[in-house]
Amino acid sequence: MKMLAIDTSSLACSVALLADGKVCERHEERAREHTRLLMPMIHEVLAEGGLVPEGLDAIVLGNGPGSFIGMRIAASVAQGIAHGAGLDIVPVSSLAAVAVQVFEETDAEQVVVAQDAHMSEVYLGAYRRGNGNLLVEIFPERLQTQTLIEELSPEQAAGRVAAGFGWERYPDLAAANATVIGRLSEVHHPHARYLLPLGTAALTTGAAIKPADLVPAYLRSKVAQKPAI
Repeated sequence: MKMLAIDTSSLACSVALLADGKVCERHEERAREHTRLLMPMIHEVLAEGGLVPEGLDAIVLGNGPGSFIGMRIAASVAQGIAHGAGLDIVPVSSLAAVAVQVFEETDAEQVVVAQDAHMSEVYLGAYRRGNGNLLVEIFPERLQTQTLIEELSPEQAAGRVAAGFGWERYPDLAAANATVIGRLSEVHHPHARYLLPLGTAALTTGAAIKPADLVPAYLRSKVAQKPAI
């Protein structure tokens, strides 16, 4: 399997290439530098892996939710490369990629990911371990205010980890959920290498799409709409 993964939905600009079991990656966390960093990173990992876009099986896109501008940067680049090379895009959750990393690095049974959505809200996703390297959504990703996450029970708190920058950005969210969260993770932003297992699983279930069919997962739909006159 040969796949290129891209994510710019957060502060991080992250690229990874899977080529016959080997992963090459670049990851930098710099505000407002995505347009400058992304294409050189892509060229570097392709060169390191000895590939050109036409040699890929698909492009895995961290499709948010996250920064509106950041998501558009990665989406546009992914669409351009995929269209030029005749590839499909496999859109996967940027929140889930954070959870994949936490599951890989810890013994967590559940991971609750919160990323800053501004307006005193977070993009929220919650996941539990599935079979193998897969994960399972506990509830659909959504916007969440700084209040108790009602689906989470205190009885399972010990095995539950909170990850993502939203918990640091909004301390009141952590305080409101102190009884249902066991510990905080230092994993704040998605790494593209953790998009790869999500993309591999999605590809096998037929989730690949044509570049023109891509719809970014904004969640806050009004951000993408033109203001009323």
